[in-house]
Amino acid sequence: MSHLNYNHLYYFWMVKKSGSVVRAAEVLCLTPQTVTGQIRALEQRLNGSLFTRVGRSLEATELGELVFRYADKMFSLSYEMLDLLNYQKDAATLFEVGIADALSKALVSRVLLSVVPGDASMHLACYESSHDDLMTRLREHKLDMILSDCAGESLKYPEILSKKLGECGVSFFSSESYPAAFPACLEAAPLLIPGRRTSLGQQLYRWFDEQGLKVSILGEFDDAAMMKAFGYFRRGIFVAPSIYRQEILSHGMHLLGETCDIKEEYHVMFAERMIQHPAVKRLLATDFAELFAGRDRQVQASI
Repeated sequence: MSHLNYNHLYYFWMVKKSGSVVRAAEVLCLTPQTVTGQIRALEQRLNGSLFTRVGRSLEATELGELVFRYADKMFSLSYEMLDLLNYQKDAATLFEVGIADALSKALVSRVLLSVVPGDASMHLACYESSHDDLMTRLREHKLDMILSDCAGESLKYPEILSKKLGECGVSFFSSESYPAAFPACLEAAPLLIPGRRTSLGQQLYRWFDEQGLKVSILGEFDDAAMMKAFGYFRRGIFVAPSIYRQEILSHGMHLLGETCDIKEEYHVMFAERMIQHPAVKRLLATDFAELFAGRDRQVQASI
């Protein structure tokens, strides 16, 4: 085999990664017929079938799995090379960050501002979505780094590194005060809490059960800012990281109680290739202890 058409190999790789010819064709801006024809040409070159149809789905054959493993290494390295070249340019360094939609935006802003220089030498691009979507985009080289409230998914992929930046307890707030002591007072009004697919939401449900609380859930929110906004409009008891206590109290809210049994965690995840990115290097070298203890001057000044 003296020559291999790498365009054909790339089309095969895209079909295997996306799971179908149609989805791969959309990404490649080609017709499904063109993609199918290119894969057939590759199969002829390799003298074997790469896919077999199972119902409406395509599954890779043994030969297809073998070819994919090598193709995946090849094209992943090519994307890695482009990433490295991108942030070594003389122009502003692009830093694409994914942010889990459950995280406090003020805290995320403070973390990112600590690594972005003030001389316009870096161009920050933020993308907000669910943790699962962010992990997919990170592995597809569409993001340089993500900030999330859970790091468990990163353990599945050896090419993804993670570091816990910090954690803080949570507090419960309401526009009304209640005679019962905390946490029994949480049964006195409907609750506004993070969605149960988030780490914080899952912790809350476990904690309610452990405390024997029979709470009424008015709403679940993936967006922490939206949940807080509902609370400000006096629609129920809401929860927030304790470091924002003073900010929330300044809006006329009452502090019902605080617990460190539930913690909001912040993790940073990035591909191993990005460990030399200047922003990632600065972030890993930064101590955020004051920030998560609620004593950060920049955060306090913004309240």
